[in-house]
Amino acid sequence: QVQLVESGGGLVQAGGSLRLSCAASGFTFSSYGMGWFRQVPGREREFVAGISWGGRRTVYADSVKGRFTISRDNAKNTVTLQMNSLKPEDTAVYYCGACLVELFSDLGSYNYWGQGTQVTVSS
Repeated sequence: QVQLVESGGGLVQAGGSLRLSCAASGFTFSSYGMGWFRQVPGREREFVAGISWGGRRTVYADSVKGRFTISRDNAKNTVTLQMNSLKPEDTAVYYCGACLVELFSDLGSYNYWGQGTQVTVSS
């Protein structure tokens, strides 16, 4: 059974940091690119960051470049999103996804999704 389980969300003040983790099981994690998306009510799910299967390539949305860092540990089947200098507009539910075809910003490329973790940034 495929599972992606996000953790690490919460409430933080603007300028603060959070570290999101996504634990994967039930598929060959090291064969998949991984991505983070976020969504607020009434809006489409938005790409945040992606990392290739081997970790050598990373891609970021312009809105988070320089503030967020994606990384992965294939030995532990985890992907992490380090979020620094958080802004109120970063408030959303954050989802991790796994994609066999590494078109990271393309929602349709993702084969599996987690249930999401809420991040709230207060001003």
